[in-house]
Amino acid sequence: MTNRRLGTFKGAAVPALLIFALFFILSGCSPSIKGSVKDDISRTGESGRLEKEGIDYRGPAYNVAIIAFRDKTPGKALGVAKAATEILRTLVKHAGLEPVVLLKEDLREQKALTRLQDKGLLKKGKKDVRAGFEDVDFRISGAVTSYSEVEESSNVLLTQSKTVISRVQVDYALIDVETGKSLVADSGAGEYRKKTGGFLGLGSKSTFDMSLRDGALRDALTKAMTNIVAKLNSLPFRGRVLAVEGDTLYVRAGTKSRLSKGTVLSVYSSGKELVDPDTGRVIGHAESKIGEVVLASHQDESISRATIKTGSGFKVGDIIRTADKGSR
Repeated sequence: MTNRRLGTFKGAAVPALLIFALFFILSGCSPSIKGSVKDDISRTGESGRLEKEGIDYRGPAYNVAIIAFRDKTPGKALGVAKAATEILRTLVKHAGLEPVVLLKEDLREQKALTRLQDKGLLKKGKKDVRAGFEDVDFRISGAVTSYSEVEESSNVLLTQSKTVISRVQVDYALIDVETGKSLVADSGAGEYRKKTGGFLGLGSKSTFDMSLRDGALRDALTKAMTNIVAKLNSLPFRGRVLAVEGDTLYVRAGTKSRLSKGTVLSVYSSGKELVDPDTGRVIGHAESKIGEVVLASHQDESISRATIKTGSGFKVGDIIRTADKGSR
């Protein structure tokens, strides 16, 4: 009787073990992705460089306008332009800067105002429209020029695997809004991989996945942002004189400038407009150094108080820069 029950138990255990083994095998067939879009881990290690640059970023908390990226891919693939704009906005914020996304309509309005001002049909107020949008220091523009996905397969005995590789190419530029000068203009490539595996052909099919597109874009744009942050780190601080009261100047700086008390700032008087003879457009102003001031205290995040060290004739609108670096 005991042997009969034991045999029954053994007979029932065999199918259970087979089911368990089959479940174990199939559980290894689920797709796996190399990298994590959320944590920005790219195959190139560029996100680590961006993290280091972000921590070491010494400049002011500039406002950076991101012009909505354009899609120049042959097939207008998968909404890459919108995704690139949003990913870049996240990276700009992560680097310690303040992103402002601008649409094509905003740019058309700005260009129309500039044309009217160039023709003398629009009076200049306190703010020249050529200086760009209010409180925007730099702007980034760009385009996604190519996007592709290729598939590599491998068959080893009873197992099959497929790797989908997404690649993207982006062009980008960093512009100083006030001067219109291009500080960075480059292109970069990004890559992302997704691997699927299966047993006896099960579970090895790759399905459409936005993480492929976003991972490749994040890889490329992380490289771009690393270059942009490095460039901004090399620039001297620049602000404006807001008011003059005796030996005291109120300047656009504040805690966002990250300047410490006692910092020496050079003051420049902005002179006549410099016009490109070929285009008739104003490309800058003649400048002359008129003295130096010492940062005394921060009033708030945008305004600081400084005392005169040398020079005279300071007035509202004069340009201030850190004295230990050359002008840009």
